[in-house]
Amino acid sequence: MLEALQRKVNAVAESAQDTAPSCSQCGQRMDRHDRRSVTWRARFGRLQAAVTRYRCKACRQERRPLLDLLGVEPGRLCGSLARLLALLAAVAPYPLAARLAWLLLGVKIDPMGVWRAAQRLGESAERYSDGLSQYHGDSRNAGAPTDQAPACVVLSVDGCMLGMQVRKKRRRRVGAEKLPPLPAVKDGHFQEVKTGVLLLPQERVEISPERHSLVRRFLVTCLGDADTIFSRLYAQLRELGWLGSDTVVVIVGDGAEWIWNRATEFVHRCEILDFWHAVEHAWAFAHLRYGQGSRQADRWVHQIAQDLRAGKVKQVIARLQRLRPQTPELRESVRALISYYSANAARMRYDEYLRLGYGIGSGAVESAHKQVVHARLRQAGMRWSEVGARRLLALRLLLLNDNWVLLDQLRMVPLAP
Repeated sequence: MLEALQRKVNAVAESAQDTAPSCSQCGQRMDRHDRRSVTWRARFGRLQAAVTRYRCKACRQERRPLLDLLGVEPGRLCGSLARLLALLAAVAPYPLAARLAWLLLGVKIDPMGVWRAAQRLGESAERYSDGLSQYHGDSRNAGAPTDQAPACVVLSVDGCMLGMQVRKKRRRRVGAEKLPPLPAVKDGHFQEVKTGVLLLPQERVEISPERHSLVRRFLVTCLGDADTIFSRLYAQLRELGWLGSDTVVVIVGDGAEWIWNRATEFVHRCEILDFWHAVEHAWAFAHLRYGQGSRQADRWVHQIAQDLRAGKVKQVIARLQRLRPQTPELRESVRALISYYSANAARMRYDEYLRLGYGIGSGAVESAHKQVVHARLRQAGMRWSEVGARRLLALRLLLLNDNWVLLDQLRMVPLAP
């Protein structure tokens, strides 16, 4: 196989026209500087080619057109091998990914080599996501055609915490000494990963009573602020052609203010408070009033849930207002529950949402958290640098959105520090 690949490289090198390229900065014709043998690593071994280097006299820029044509860099991994290694790194820790590279691909590489491939391709994917958000953030730029835009799109968004590294500098091993231990993660050394899910209500299939599965979904995530996640969600909607002039965007959230504050970006929208978060607040009061594990608490919450599901939120609030708790703690708890339901009453018309097929829970985004973040980035003892987490999240999004082939179109950026 290696010999066949080498013959193919030689054929490409011979067929490539030895024409001097133009400088990308000044536009002048570049002069031939030298011709050297260059090697790079492919899946089946090392390949080589005689490569001509050109240099611009004016600005001293250099180019090697044959390497640009082949899409390789001297002494480094070829793109196809790097993408395979990045795929392994997206699903397994770097040491395990290195072992899988040997078992599955027959490629001997150390964990640091896998890390480099993942970092370079992850940076490319992250820049692509940022570029997509900037492009669609400008209303003058055209999005995908919306002639087939759906009447309704469900957008569910939430956040989860990720442990971040405390150290400011990379640890260095001196001689045969072991690496110094990482400092403990203290309060405040966590950062929120915000994740959003886009889906069509008609593509939610009931696989068993009260259980649904999605035919198709699109995930969006970021290690950043609320504005970033909503700009990426908006960009993905435009990229899919799902945001028509009459499309209703159904926004499902857990009651966090950062969600509702940015929901106003969508003119035609329907805001839904996650049903299970609403019931969870009732459980907090019931446990305080009746005690943990009490059957009376179970019956009380079950009745509240039934009434909320039937769209009787006003009746539930009125019933809570008639309660006369005996202790200050109970009075404060029921006051908070009434305030929570009253503030979100317009988002708790669950009978109407179910009739329209919107769904009333945030199970899709909770599942997305587990698949995007927990399965890879929240394993035992894992802590991340901000740049490392961003790059790996970008790779996992491509994988889970079935868009890994996009990496074939992206050029690996220079190795970042």
